[in-house]
Amino acid sequence: MTESMTATAAVTEAAAGPTGRERAFGLIQRHGAAAVLVLLVAIGSFAFDRFPTGANLGNIAITSSFLAMVALGMTFVIITGGIDLSVGSVFALGGVLAAYAVRWGSLAALLLPLVVCGAFGLVQGLLIARVRLAPFIVTLAGLLGARGLLLSISNEGATTYLIPRGAVIARVGQGSVFGVGYPVYLTLALFVVGAVLLQRTRFGQSVYAIGGSEDAAELMGVPLTRTKVAVYVMSGLLAGLAGALNAARLSSGVTILGTGMELDVIAAVVIGGTLLTGGAGSVSGTVAGVLLLGVIQNLINQIGDLSSSYQQVVSGAFLAAVVVVQTYLSRVQRLR
Repeated sequence: MTESMTATAAVTEAAAGPTGRERAFGLIQRHGAAAVLVLLVAIGSFAFDRFPTGANLGNIAITSSFLAMVALGMTFVIITGGIDLSVGSVFALGGVLAAYAVRWGSLAALLLPLVVCGAFGLVQGLLIARVRLAPFIVTLAGLLGARGLLLSISNEGATTYLIPRGAVIARVGQGSVFGVGYPVYLTLALFVVGAVLLQRTRFGQSVYAIGGSEDAAELMGVPLTRTKVAVYVMSGLLAGLAGALNAARLSSGVTILGTGMELDVIAAVVIGGTLLTGGAGSVSGTVAGVLLLGVIQNLINQIGDLSSSYQQVVSGAFLAAVVVVQTYLSRVQRLR
């Protein structure tokens, strides 16, 4: 009798939906980064006269746009429960390939990075989805492979290929409207497409399903292999595109870029509310995570007497705190 009453109470509680506390936890997980971002912007605006100026905010936007492009692809990968450690090297490779190919025109400077970097994503996706190798190992190998190809093209880093300022791709990387660079507008457009793809399409639902439970997703008929390959191809394409546009902005394919970038990308995505275990996350959260890291870096530069390396310390502290909070919130939701 007692067991029956307990079971009935549990069913009734589950049917009643989440409590106010659980809803609050969900909001913290999804929108915590945005709240901290607003707080830091308010503090920075009051503390530093130069922070809220249009020129400074535009600088934050343009420097964050390239990281954001890469983070968009990483968001899809992490939601499936995977990881892509190769994005930093693929980003640098995209820039070198763009500068190398500009001799054949701006179209070639854009297409060659997309083709090569997309191929990296395709190979990694096939190894992970079909051969069922661990994403960590596969993408670590991709990191080394992309960096090796970059060094081969640039004669072990001794040759730096330049992009003429008159080239179309250079004008795209360096141009602006209302003081905001073209890459920022392109990044916003990509995030709108990414949000629609993730939230409004069958592909997006497959991404969430795989991250939630791969076995359950397979039983439901979700195309595991195709979806996994697609997210890694997307990650490679976006990293290559970001690298090409960054090279256009700098007018050269700098070979030392991208080192450690994968850690910043993962930090931005996780700080934005995407669970490292997969199954939960959003594109809007990633935007907040990227901007949060950009604002932190800018505020450190505003202080003046602190090295920019402190940004890495702060980013690491944010990431550790967010992972702890996410773990706690997920545990509470599982116990419900």
